[in-house]
Amino acid sequence: MNLRFPALAVFSAAVLLTPALISAQTSASRTSPPAKSASAAPGKTWTAPRTADGKPDLSGYWTNTTQTPLQRPSAMAGKEFLTDDEISALEGTRRDTDSQWKNRGANAAAPPKPVPVGTDPTAVAAQIAAYNAARQGGDYNSVFLESDRKVLPNKRTSIITDPKDGQLPPLTPEAKQKFEAGQAFHKQHYHYGPEDQTSIERCITWITSGPPMLPSFYNNNYHIVQAKDFVAIAVEMVHDVRIIPLDGRPHDPMRQWTGDSRGRWEGDTLVVETKNFNGKRGWFGAPQFDGNDLRRPDEKMRVTERFSRTAPGILNYSFTVDDPGIYTKPWSGEVPLRAFEGPVYEYACHEGNHAMALTLSGARTDEKLAEAAAKRGSN
Repeated sequence: MNLRFPALAVFSAAVLLTPALISAQTSASRTSPPAKSASAAPGKTWTAPRTADGKPDLSGYWTNTTQTPLQRPSAMAGKEFLTDDEISALEGTRRDTDSQWKNRGANAAAPPKPVPVGTDPTAVAAQIAAYNAARQGGDYNSVFLESDRKVLPNKRTSIITDPKDGQLPPLTPEAKQKFEAGQAFHKQHYHYGPEDQTSIERCITWITSGPPMLPSFYNNNYHIVQAKDFVAIAVEMVHDVRIIPLDGRPHDPMRQWTGDSRGRWEGDTLVVETKNFNGKRGWFGAPQFDGNDLRRPDEKMRVTERFSRTAPGILNYSFTVDDPGIYTKPWSGEVPLRAFEGPVYEYACHEGNHAMALTLSGARTDEKLAEAAAKRGSN
């Protein structure tokens, strides 16, 4: 069997970014490598650290970086867990792949030179095509990517644990119709304006923002601060902060990008219930970097998250997504978070978001080139 995960299939287009988007949004910091998780000594029972009020201490710096995909690859159909030999093979393949990226920046093609006004649009298009081909579809190198991508500590072949096949459930007929209509609209209205871009391109939310908090291809880090009545989760990418009350207050009815979260303790597990999403984010499992009208109808979505300390350097994170507006049944997943040494620096996405103007101006240029080509064809 060919043991190879797709390149982090949490979202299928995560690594295939448009060059303009990649070059425009850069991280303010390098990711600190996750610490190796320790195990309790044989014969000894590990006890989770506690806060002053007696609750398990979840605070600290955590990462969910992994090469384990959201959905189980077809090559591993029916296989829920990996063997140690398979893990070694997969992680070795990842290291080989990372080494191929290291000199990518030095070997990148020179950008196209400015062209005089009035240059034949066909020549301009050919120059851009040659540039993109030389860049091989992107220009991130190892400075940006996280090289320590390990298989999840639970050895699963997918983040999804239920359904048992490791796949997202089927869409409801209504959601499927909306998804297909959004795709059709986007093909006819390509990058019309900022409102047509995803929340990622607009620097509003990221895949990692959650809930559920899913890994991306870089900057998969979190800083958790815990108090008696609140838990705050600072997300590195796009720099969201989720403030979760634990004092029993009711949900706020205002719909938000990341929903409205409320937490409670069930024994040594922090349970967080989130609802009241605004329905403006992209679809799970769909390309996120192609500006589109693919807003998932998640106003009915409820996400239940569970955080528990299970071993030194490990914070187990599991979740269930219940969204009758999208899926025919709920689905669940698990991502053990690894501890690492902070700090986490701000990802100043808006301040460097030249991608918006470049993407829209590029789309207008494509339209002009297509119009010019059509005129020549009609002559």
